[in-house]
Order: sequence, then structure tokens, then C-alpha cells
Amino acid sequence: MRNKMITGLLAAACCTLMLQATAQDQQPRQDTIALKHGAHRIGNRTDADMARWRSLRFGQFIHWGLYAIPAGEWNGKTYNGAAEWIRSWKEMPHEAYDQLYKQFNPVNFNPQQWAAQAKAMGAKYMIITTKHHDGFCLWPSKYSKYTIAASPWKKDLLGPMIDAYNKAGIDVHLYFSIIDWNHPDYRASLKNAADSAAGKRFQVFVKNQLAELLQRYPTVKGFWFDGTWDDSWKNDGAFSDELEQYLQSLHPGLVMGSRLRADEKGARHFDSNGRLMGDYEQGWERKLPATIADVHGNDWEAVMTVPENQWGYHAKWMGHVKTVNEILEMLVKSVSLNGNFVLNFGPKADGTYRTEEQQLAAGIGEWMKVNGVAVYDGAYAGFEKQDWGYYIRKAGTDSVYMVVFNIPVSGSLRVKLPARTALTGVTMLQGNTALTPEWVGRNEYFIHLQNRQTASPVVILLKTEKGENKDKGNVEKAKT
Repeated sequence: MRNKMITGLLAAACCTLMLQATAQDQQPRQDTIALKHGAHRIGNRTDADMARWRSLRFGQFIHWGLYAIPAGEWNGKTYNGAAEWIRSWKEMPHEAYDQLYKQFNPVNFNPQQWAAQAKAMGAKYMIITTKHHDGFCLWPSKYSKYTIAASPWKKDLLGPMIDAYNKAGIDVHLYFSIIDWNHPDYRASLKNAADSAAGKRFQVFVKNQLAELLQRYPTVKGFWFDGTWDDSWKNDGAFSDELEQYLQSLHPGLVMGSRLRADEKGARHFDSNGRLMGDYEQGWERKLPATIADVHGNDWEAVMTVPENQWGYHAKWMGHVKTVNEILEMLVKSVSLNGNFVLNFGPKADGTYRTEEQQLAAGIGEWMKVNGVAVYDGAYAGFEKQDWGYYIRKAGTDSVYMVVFNIPVSGSLRVKLPARTALTGVTMLQGNTALTPEWVGRNEYFIHLQNRQTASPVVILLKTEKGENKDKGNVEKAKT
């Protein structure tokens, strides 16, 4: 216990130093709007639980539910949207969808295999859809009859899954949709007194289910909320504020992003003063920030699909399907900008993964097996970005990784060190090979690669230290 406490304190201390470094140029500002239900914290969380979430950097998202049965198709027609939204499609009768639970029987579900695949891929945390917008629960909730208990499978799916992932050393977070098409009291907007009464009953239902999940699965690390854009939700900032605090009281240290809250003026993610509500920014869905300035010093997480917009299982992947190297570049770019990256998978109704997802996970894992050290506990390095790829600093250290995606035709990688930084060693991670940098001028170097042809990103470790660089040479400064 003492070692665990010391580890947590060190992680939190490293986190604090990193956050101070990335926010040092931000000027304090005064709020202009008085809010009761806006952000309750200025700056990022620096406790051990948040530091752990931040250090993991790479996660797996799983969208699984009844929508895997139609798999994006109905009566010979293909739905072009995300598979889990098919119930909202005019071609899909609600009554037909709502009876799909009678067919849901994932006879090939093997949670140990799922967890083993995620671990081999290099994921350090996962997010599972406890229920999506259709309202079907993957656990036997006592507050709903529309659950896995009513299906042919009958047994809890979440419990065995959480246990398997935990045993594999992977943290589990729970996705929960506020939208619930199956619940009689759900309203997208409140137009009259009857709607308002139904909305109050629905809030009690939501609160009860979330408390139930925490009581049934006490090892979970956080919630990932969805469907909070409806007027009925965002126009009641007091309730979402109270709910967040209630969940934290049940499970201290719980990590929750910016999708849950709204302030009393209806602002989401960021309150009306522009301050982040929640523990990290969740606005990066299927997109990434371009520069460190775009994240404004906040913790953040990107969630990404393999095709352009498919989350749950769809029989037909349409459009561009991302490759291993594309996914790796998104992961590395996210970490280089102080963010986490989560890759989505949509299992089939029988509990198996499509071949393309299995191959993708294996390919990512092969690279992560050697180079994951550059990703985990990674942070913004403070180096000038170069066209060959990205810099990642090991949080709280002077070790900086170059992750090279684009080798110039010359084979020479330019490195510009920040002022008062000395370069003390250069090592190719693959093969642990020492490299000799060529001094160019001031704090600039070339690192020459002999092998300019590579099928995967190259990782180079730079050892640095504070102080003036010794390689000054005899080059006279330009007189301008």
C-alpha cells in the first residue's frame, strides 16, 4: 500500500510539472459571467487517478449491442449511417428493432480473448457501451426490463468483460447514453407540463442506473457519456452538475469527460466563460487538433473509427478504411499534443471481431511491442515540429522520442533543440543502436538514417539535459 501511495504521489507530481510547463504561457483571465453550474475547477486535475488516466494514452472503444444484428442493413437495403443509429432510419420500423433483443445470443463471446487482443494491441484502457441510444442494457439492470437478462443469452455481459480486462491489466471505463429510445419517460425536449414531469422521472432513472453500475462494477475508472445534446438535458445544467458530484461521491477519483455537463445557460463542454467542464475535453471525435495551441492546455481525448463513421458492427464498411500506419500516426500525434487516443471496434452479434479489425489490432500491436515506450506516459516535448514526424517527451524527464513517419529523400532528420538544452545521446529504439548526430549550427543537428526504406514508423530516443550545448563550432553569426 505504501509503494502504491508513493507511486501515485510521484505520478501526480510529474503531472503537475508537465501541466505547468505546457501552460506557462497562458495568462490568467477573469470570468465575466456569474455561474452557479459552470466549471468548478480552473486548470487540470493533478491527483493520482487523473495522472494514471493521462499516462495510459492509448485506449480501445467497443460499440456492441442489438444494432450488431441488422448490421446496417434491413430488408435488402443498406443504411449509410453509423450502424447503432439504424433504429432512427425511416426504413427500419421501431417495432421490428425493439424485438431484436429476442435474437441477441452472442454464443462466441469470449471476454478473455477480447482482453488478450486489446492487450496485444497495446491498449491500456477500454470503454464499453453499457447501453446505447436504443436503451438496451448489456447488464441485468433492476431498473429496466430491456436488458441482456431478457435475451436468449440471459447472463450479464459486462461483469465477465470487466473482470477479463482488469486481469489483463487494462482499465475499464463505461460508456452510457443519456438518450434512451426505449424508456417511456425519455424526451428530447420538454414542451409542456407532462413532458416536464416525465423528464424528472427520467432523471431519477438515469441516476439510479449510473449508481447501479458503480455498485455492481466497483473497479471501473470512469464514465464516458453520450447523447447529452438534446434540449431536455442541456437546459437543466443544475441536474447534470448535481449528477456529476453525486457520482464522484459514490466513487472518488472517477474520471469523466466534458460530454456530461451543461451550465445553466445551456453551454456544453465549456461553460459560458469558456472554462472546461469535466476532467478532459471530449470534442475530438474522428478528428485531431493541429497544434498544441488548439487544446488550450486542457487534457483531451480523441476517439477514432476505422472507416469514416462506423462504430457498431456494420456488414459493409464504406469509404476509406484506415491502415495500421495511419492509426499509429494519429496515436502518436495525439500523445505529442498531450492527448489520449482511443480506437473503436464493433464486434459482431455473435461476439466475434471482423477479420479486418483483428488484423489491424495485430499490426498495431507489433509496432507497440517495441515502440510503446514512446507512447505511454508521453507528453508534449516543447520542440519545434519538423516535417518528418513528431516529438514525444517522457513525462517528467529529459528523454524525448522522435517518431518518424516521413523520412526525407536525403535520409537526414533535422532536430532543433529548445534554448538552453544540450543533446547527450541519440539511440535508435529498434535494435538499441547508437547514432552519431551531425551538428549543423546553434542548437540544430542532423540525424542521418542509413536505411531510408521502412514499412513502419521509426523511433529515435534523444537524451537531453538542461544547459548550453557544447557543440558550438566556429561558425560566425550572421550580421543583419
